[in-house]
Amino acid sequence: MASKIPPDAFECYVAMGAKRSYESVAQKYGVSKRSVVKRATREGWQRRVAEIEARAQERATERAVDTLEEVKTRHLKAFKAVQLKALESLRALFFKDPMDAVRAMDIAARHELLAFGEPSERTAVAVEDVIRREYERWMVSGAESKAKESAEVEDEAQRSLDAPE
Repeated sequence: MASKIPPDAFECYVAMGAKRSYESVAQKYGVSKRSVVKRATREGWQRRVAEIEARAQERATERAVDTLEEVKTRHLKAFKAVQLKALESLRALFFKDPMDAVRAMDIAARHELLAFGEPSERTAVAVEDVIRREYERWMVSGAESKAKESAEVEDEAQRSLDAPE
């Protein structure tokens, strides 16, 4: 007896994407879900889909890395162009105020370093500052909770004194 499930049923199953199910394949080909499950088990559909999705994820990651490299390369070229213009301007006094050229150089240099993952003034945080800030936060939180506990104990004591016997 020939199967009603065509050889390309797996491709159909994969093409369904996130909404794929054996039930959908069964309905598409007018067969029972049980028949589809048997075929899927025999041909290893779940394993094959996992492999396909893993390869697709790898390719997407590679494309993202390539795109990021292109963006960084483009930005570095732009930063270098700004630096060159700033240097030319300093030499030729193109800017009305030489400090404008210096500022342009400074901005381009900072962005160039950021592109390489170096910390900037905004991102660099001294470890000591973080420890000090956290210590103060913990000490304040601890002092506040102790004060709250003391107030609750005093309130309870006052209520017991005020209560009629």
